[in-house]
Amino acid sequence: MAAMLLTLLCLGYRATTRIVWLDELDLSNVDQSAGKAMANQSMWKTPLSISGEKFNRGVGTHAESVFRIDLDGKTISFKARVGLDDSPPEHEWKQASAEFIITGDGKLLWRSGIMHGNEKAKQVTVSTKGIRSLILRVDHTGDGIAGDRADWVNACFEVEGADPVSTKRTSEAAYITTPAPAKMPVINAPYVYGARAGHPFLFTVPVAGERPIVVNATGLPEGLVIDNHTGTITGKAIKNGTYKVAITVQNKYGSDTKELDLVIGETIALTPPMGWNSWNVFGAGIDDKKIRDMADAMVNLGLINYGYAYINIDDGWQGQRGGQFNAIMPNEKFPDMKALVNYVHSKGIRIGIYSSPWVQTYAGYIGGGADTRDGKVINSSRRYGAFSFVKNDVQQWAEWGFDYVKYDWVTNDIAHTAELNYLLQNSGRDIVYSISNAAPFEGAADWSRLTNAWRTTGDIHDSWCSMTTIGFMQSKWQPYAKPGSWNDPDMLVVGKVGWGKDLHATHLSPDEQYTHVTLWSILAAPLLIGCDLKQVDSFTLRLLTNNEVIAVDQDPAGIQGKRISYDKERKTEIWAKPLHDGSLAVGLFNLSDNKQEITIAWDQLGIRGPQTIRNLWKQIDEGVHENSYDAQVPSHGVLFMKIKPVD
Repeated sequence: MAAMLLTLLCLGYRATTRIVWLDELDLSNVDQSAGKAMANQSMWKTPLSISGEKFNRGVGTHAESVFRIDLDGKTISFKARVGLDDSPPEHEWKQASAEFIITGDGKLLWRSGIMHGNEKAKQVTVSTKGIRSLILRVDHTGDGIAGDRADWVNACFEVEGADPVSTKRTSEAAYITTPAPAKMPVINAPYVYGARAGHPFLFTVPVAGERPIVVNATGLPEGLVIDNHTGTITGKAIKNGTYKVAITVQNKYGSDTKELDLVIGETIALTPPMGWNSWNVFGAGIDDKKIRDMADAMVNLGLINYGYAYINIDDGWQGQRGGQFNAIMPNEKFPDMKALVNYVHSKGIRIGIYSSPWVQTYAGYIGGGADTRDGKVINSSRRYGAFSFVKNDVQQWAEWGFDYVKYDWVTNDIAHTAELNYLLQNSGRDIVYSISNAAPFEGAADWSRLTNAWRTTGDIHDSWCSMTTIGFMQSKWQPYAKPGSWNDPDMLVVGKVGWGKDLHATHLSPDEQYTHVTLWSILAAPLLIGCDLKQVDSFTLRLLTNNEVIAVDQDPAGIQGKRISYDKERKTEIWAKPLHDGSLAVGLFNLSDNKQEITIAWDQLGIRGPQTIRNLWKQIDEGVHENSYDAQVPSHGVLFMKIKPVD
């Protein structure tokens, strides 16, 4: 009886048509920033509930989300009630806000206006006669996505013809814009590197070009030496200071010379870290061989020649406490951690490790906390212990020779962050310190003071909504980025990823991947590859090795770019990043479903007079322009350029 009443409510009085429920469609095609769309429950797998009112049918999503539906032109109407679900915890629910939007064949049919948690569900009824493409959107409102669990309830179509069918955005074919690498040698970014006196030093000069290449360095600090065949600089610098090191490289095709600033002092990570992390491809299913394979691939693919310098082990390496320091020992998958570290270092690459202040990590392994004085855990769960063994762990990491640590828990707090900061500072090694995840914005100044990188959001996934929601919400963090301290919007989701479960080519289209890497470069974000390096195709490799794009990310000025323009109706954004040479890196982003012309006027950028335009992805000059520049930008794509005054 209840089902019959609900059907009558959806259809009204019509008896010649039938209904198709929204929750009966294939929900795997829904793109959303977090979680998965769920039938007849919230995306948190709780009963659908809006402002205390319960619903038996509907679809639970999360802003930002896009639900694309193909119609045959004979669907009469779409009806639903919409609102924010009651399931988030109170601190998120109070922040929740979203807007529901319906478009048909590219035209706006209905919008809810901004809705908040505890707001009564709104009724929507739209005519779909003649429409062939319907899109149900839930937009975040620019204030973050915490608690933005959004429901389409009692949602159904009144149908005369074929059933509605959910679909995905049609992806364009892969196309490569980065020119093929030249045979002659080229010295690539970074052109500045920081280290501490008396600490082990490891830096490989990034040099592209056909091997063999001879690498020479003049003006190295006392205590450092260079391997002329690999370009790897090692040793221990004796004295603080900024050293202007002349790097000269040569092969049979030519030579190149650049100046490298080696800053021996108290600040490391003077440019955003670049490298690889295991989580997005292997999840917790990592082992010694996979890490060695990734280090080999970083060299064999030439990624090391473009500045990629870290191989980072994420969650899943931990065994039990023991050893010299009563520290976390590796499990059976890592039989000799010291030997593994030495192997990676022998490639001219640095290596990172993972931990948490909790007694148990996200993947269920031991963390830095314990319940007893000897380091035992009585009840494994994601919580703090009565005792901290982080000091023990840092001693062990330093003895093994690690160069990077990812410290992962939520909610990030100052006390635990500061504890590890102090221990790393006094470890005797230069260990880059990255905290994760979703660091509270109100602590931004402290994260900048205490760490080298801090995750600004939850985990990224290989979807358009996830990547853009994270990437385009970074503006407020901009003032806190500087050399040695970087906002981290999470790893790159390009290539083959899978989180240890289902290895697959990224769900981002080629244009979306160009948008992804461009935006991360403007943001001066860490560039940590998250794919299987043994299965990198030519498109992905060239995407990751455009030296002019990387140079923007690694610019010595260390200024994070910010939003210059946002057109909500056209769904376009313009972002700009000041560079050390007085030029600007500018991205024209088209977030809409259609190709559009985007114009940037010089007064928007605070510049005047004729400017030269350099297309960074294609690495070609686009001439001199007097007052503005306009370009046709593909759907979900970007035009990335460098703007510089005419000499």
